[in-house]
Parts: sequence; C-alpha cells; structure tokens
Amino acid sequence: MYLFVINPCSGGGAGRKVWQRIERMLKERGAEYEALLTESASSAGRDVMQALSRRERWSACVVVGGDGTIHSVLEALRTRGVPLGIVPAGSGNDTARAFGIPLEPEAALDAALTGIRVPADLLAANGGYTLTAVASGFDAQVAENVNASRYKRLCNTLHAGQLAYLIGILHTLITFKPCGASVLCDGQEHRFEGVWLASVCNLPSYGGGLLIAPQARPDDGRLDVCVVHGCSRMQLLRLFPTVLKGSHVSLPFVTMLRGTSAAVHFDREQPAIGDGESIGRGALAVRCEPGALAVLAPPARGPADPAPQEGTGSRAGGA
Repeated sequence: MYLFVINPCSGGGAGRKVWQRIERMLKERGAEYEALLTESASSAGRDVMQALSRRERWSACVVVGGDGTIHSVLEALRTRGVPLGIVPAGSGNDTARAFGIPLEPEAALDAALTGIRVPADLLAANGGYTLTAVASGFDAQVAENVNASRYKRLCNTLHAGQLAYLIGILHTLITFKPCGASVLCDGQEHRFEGVWLASVCNLPSYGGGLLIAPQARPDDGRLDVCVVHGCSRMQLLRLFPTVLKGSHVSLPFVTMLRGTSAAVHFDREQPAIGDGESIGRGALAVRCEPGALAVLAPPARGPADPAPQEGTGSRAGGA
C-alpha cells in the first residue's frame, strides 16, 4: 500500500494538475494506494503521521509536491521507517534533482513504484529535519521574500521556479546588511567578517538548481558548509551566475567546510530556512544523521557523483 501525499498548492497549483495525471495512472495500473490531500506544507507532517499510524506496513510515502512539502513529512517518515517517493510538483524540485528523479510525472511515478531504495542522510536542526540544506543569512532572507511574493506564483505558472529565486536575489540585495559570524565545524571555530550567508548543505543544490555545495552527497554521512563573506554587493551579485555551475567555490570570499556537525552564530539575528521553509531566527546547531531516510530512485540513477572535494576546514581558492 502506498500513501500519496498531495499538496495541490505546490508550484503555484502544479500539484493539483500533476496529481490528476498521477491518479489516472494509478487506477490504470491497479495500484493499491491511499491519497492524502494537504492544504499546506506546514500541516502535511501531522496529517502524514496520523495516516501512517493506521497501518503497520507501507510500501512508501509518495509526495506529490515540492521541497517544502517533503520537508514537512521527514520526521514522520524517519519515525515510522517508511521510504520516500517523489513526484516533483514544486518550484525548485532540488530533492528530486539530487536523486535523479525525473521531473516528468509518469517517469517519476515509475521511480516511486519500481525504483530502488537509496540511503539518505538528514540534517537535524532546530528540533526538526531537513533534506536539502539549512541556510541562514542572505539566501534565507531571499527565500522568505520569494515565498511572500506575487512573482513566485507567476514564475511557477511559467515553469520558471529558478527565475523567481533570481528575482528574489535582486529584491533582497537592496536591503540586506551583512555582519560578522562564527561557524563551528566539528569543534573547530572559524570567524568571518561581513558574512552574507552561511549554508549547511546535505544536497548539492537548492533554490531551483543553484549549486551551493556542488561536492555534497546525501549519503556520505557528512554535511557541507558554504560561507560567503567579505565581499561587496556588486561582488555578491556577480557571484550568483557562478553558482549555476558551482564554480563560486574557487572565489576568495567563499569558504567551504566539511564535517558531521556545524553551528552558525551571526552577530546580528538572521532568518534561517530548511528545505526553503522557515525554521526560525538566531543561532543554528546542525548535525548530520547518516542514513536516517530511504529515498526511492530510478534503478540506474541515485545520488549524483560528487565534484572533487576539498578537505575538511579548507578555504576555497587557497585564501
């Protein structure tokens, strides 16, 4: 029995349309399933925990939605030991991308029903779990601005979720003020001034394919930290096109760290997000929980091979 969790509002309404297609396919295949529609990512976790408790064994929980909806069900899936299937219907779909899950609904459904289980680490932070990244500072403010914007819905309608994020960057660049921050990675403290962002990553990308930590793998038992610091607004603006290919890691004002735990403390309170969803403000303490989740991926795919890695605590660009 499969539990399908559908957020019809994901992707500016794409979730509803995708589910209509998926439901027809399930009926044609005679698959055994239950459907759970949730009106928001924030309510999905509670609804899924209740649904999973009604049956001892589930083949999988398949999310028809975006990264935010996936985020909300992680604790329930970890607690019940149920694997995650994904039919992407969000604006970013970075989780699907990291596990080689197709964006086309029928192919994604095949992966959920016949794919292989691959282990995935989770990031534990602020009393919850995150799969893509826990980000604080500028990019968290960008996410908050995008989620509250009108242009996100328009971009989703045009199937251009990444464009919404890029618009949000320009929007936030005008008002954001960087400050000093301390980053503790596996017990070693690193002090930075003029910090724009500090992202603790489990997957290579977020924000609709922006390769913040191109070397990150979801199954290596480690987290990757990207800190952008000591640069001007114009330098930061020029940085973002390089993030599309992950080449920003060689810039002198980008520092990459690796470890099993990380703590971030800004001198001035900053917003934080997990999987694009707000997880509060203030200091962050993040730890990696190896293999805490199973994800259903296409048989020939799975987590992408990592880019060449720097050692733990290394400074990109040798600076």
